[in-house]
Amino acid sequence: MIRITLVMALRQIRRNAMRSFLTMLGIVIGVGAVIALVTIGEGATAKVTADIGKLGDNLLIVSPGGSRRSSGVQTATAFTKDDVEAIRRDVPGAEKIAPTVGKQALAVWGNRNWRTSVTGTTQEYLEVRAYDVDEGRAFTASEITAGQPVCMIGASVKKELFASDPAVGETIRLEKLSCEVIGVLGAKGQSGMGQDQDDVVLVPMRAAQRRLIGSNDVSAIYVTVAKTRSTTRVKEQIEELLRERRPVAAGTEDDFNVRDMAEIAQTVSSATGALTALLGAIAAVSLLVGGIGIMNIMLVSVTERTREIGIRLAIGAMAREVLLQFLVEAVVLSMIGGMIGIGAGLAGSWAATRALKVP
Repeated sequence: MIRITLVMALRQIRRNAMRSFLTMLGIVIGVGAVIALVTIGEGATAKVTADIGKLGDNLLIVSPGGSRRSSGVQTATAFTKDDVEAIRRDVPGAEKIAPTVGKQALAVWGNRNWRTSVTGTTQEYLEVRAYDVDEGRAFTASEITAGQPVCMIGASVKKELFASDPAVGETIRLEKLSCEVIGVLGAKGQSGMGQDQDDVVLVPMRAAQRRLIGSNDVSAIYVTVAKTRSTTRVKEQIEELLRERRPVAAGTEDDFNVRDMAEIAQTVSSATGALTALLGAIAAVSLLVGGIGIMNIMLVSVTERTREIGIRLAIGAMAREVLLQFLVEAVVLSMIGGMIGIGAGLAGSWAATRALKVP
C-alpha cells in the first residue's frame, strides 16, 4: 500500500515538475540558509576564540588605567620595577611575569624603513605571549640585565625590512637605538582585537627604557597563571596588592586595570553564540514559509483533482487512503527539497567560510 502510494506521489510530482520545484524552493532555501548561517556563526565563534587564545593561555594583563572625573580622563601613574617584583613575590599563583614598555618607532635598515611597535621586555615575554623563535635565538639573561642593544623582530617587520634577505646578524636602527637582530619570531597573525601580532620589535627592557622611553616606568605587566590556580583568584590578589602599593583609597576607583583574557574569550564566545542562534532563528523562518507554501499548493492540488478523488472513492477507495496519498506527496516534496537544501547549505558553507577565512 505504502509503496504504491509512494510511486503515485512521485508520478504526480513528475507530471507537474515546474510547480513541484517552485513548491520545494521554500524548503530548499530554508534548509540551506539554516545550515550555512549556523556554520558561519560557529566558525566565527571558533576563530574569535582562537585569536584571543593567541594572546597567551591563562593570561592576565595589568595596565595603568585612567579614572573618570567630571573634567575628563585622568592619566594613572605607571608601574615600577618594584611593583613587578612585588607581584612576583607576593602572588603565589603568578607563574610567569613579563613587564613591558612600548613605543611606536621607525625601524630603518639600509634604504628601507617601517613604522612598527617596539616593546621592551624580558625573556619571559616569549613564554607569556606564546611566541616562538623561528630564526636565531632569544635574549640571554645577561643581555636583559645589562640592557644590551639587541632585538628580535616579528614576521611582518622582517618582510617589510628584509624581504627574502637574512635578518639575523644585521643591525637596524630604532630612532636613537641601533640594535643587532638576534632572532625572528614565528608568525602569529592578527589578534582577536584585529592587531597584527607580527608587527613588533622586542628589545631588552633596560635598553628601551634608557634609549627610547627615557624613564624607568613599566607600562604593562603580563602575568600567566599556573594551571592549578584560578585566574579569577589571582586577578583578585593582584588587585589587592596594587591597591595597597599605589595606594588607592577605600571607595575610590582603581587607577589600574587587570584584564583576564579567559573572561574576555568567554564573553566574546557567548556573544557570537547568541548571534549564531539569532541567525539560525531568522533563517528558520524561511522553513516555516516553505512549509506554508507546500500547504497552499497541496490545497490547490486537492481542488484541482476533485474528479480523481471522486472516481477513487466511487471504485472503493477509503477516505483515509485518499488523505494518505496527499500526505505522502507533501512529505516527498519536503524530503526532496530538504536534500537539495542540505547540498546547497553545505556548498554555501564551504564557499562562505573560505571567503571569510573562518573555520
